[in-house]
Amino acid sequence: MTERVTLITGASAGIGTELARIFAGRGHRVALVARRADRLEVLAAELKAACKQAPITIACDLEAPDAGDKIAAALASAGCEVEYVVNNAGFGLFGEAIELDRAEQLHIIDVNIRAMTDLSLRFAASLIKNRGGILNVGSIAGFLPGPGMAVYYASKAYVVSFTEALRQELAPRGVRVTVLCPGPVPTEFQARAGFRPQTGRFARTRHQDRAISAQAKSARLRRGCRSALPAAQTIGCSSAGGFGNIWPIICFILLSASRVCAPSHEINLRLAIILG
Repeated sequence: MTERVTLITGASAGIGTELARIFAGRGHRVALVARRADRLEVLAAELKAACKQAPITIACDLEAPDAGDKIAAALASAGCEVEYVVNNAGFGLFGEAIELDRAEQLHIIDVNIRAMTDLSLRFAASLIKNRGGILNVGSIAGFLPGPGMAVYYASKAYVVSFTEALRQELAPRGVRVTVLCPGPVPTEFQARAGFRPQTGRFARTRHQDRAISAQAKSARLRRGCRSALPAAQTIGCSSAGGFGNIWPIICFILLSASRVCAPSHEINLRLAIILG
């Protein structure tokens, strides 16, 4: 008999690691995907000890064009089919687009857009068969343009739009599709992006706890919600960097009021602007 698994990308750190713990803790056998094999093995050992099921580890760089083929081949070799897809992998770069390395910015598109789209569609037949779901990790960055992280913000706008469209297409087939839109979370994302704390417009931004964030967002998927967004106590901004700090949050409030927070979406979003 073919075993069903939950596929989680970007599982070696941050929100991906917490989501892996949550799904494994709820009895799912997880297939963990990330670039760093050593980190995956450490997490797999932890989950096996805690949950008594050995995760599948797939060391794979999603920037590679054949990444989806490698993941599918590894799952087939293990005799597994996908019940849930969690597209968590992603990264960004701080700086002006014309100044940053062009190849690196194209890799953002490879991971945040191409790989996410590939895995969402590649396993669609299996998701329909198992009446499973898709959890795509977007960002509040997906609701407004982002000078200083132009490609990253644009990539997350794609994630939000694609996920919401796919939700409507797959709902009649019994598949739940949710987009997770966290605010700033203290993970390795900042270091890879070239972010330095206490500088620029992002100074003194409060951070969500990634474990709490992951718990809340996985619950949204189980309930079949369209979007999962941060609550009031987890979003804030500081006036230290000037008006640039406040404007993205104001834009998000205006946009989310009509696009995401209608009562039918079962989202109760309360945002607070904290002027430090």
